[in-house]
Amino acid sequence: MELSPLYLQRLEEAKQEGVRRERRATIENLLKVRFGSLDEQLSAIIESVLELPPEEFTFLLLQLSREELLARFGR
Repeated sequence: MELSPLYLQRLEEAKQEGVRRERRATIENLLKVRFGSLDEQLSAIIESVLELPPEEFTFLLLQLSREELLARFGR
């Protein structure tokens, strides 16, 4: 049985959305563990951090101070 191209496209989009949600949850959890809570300033940098590969954002979130993270990813 052959699946339609539209179905395959939707399936891939759903998969990518799941990966993005999992990465977002990982970033949020790392920030909460490091800084005790996820305030408005930290929440504002999440989208920028999501653009990095997991190996890079994990390293940065574990190494940089709150001020360094806000300076690097703040807008």
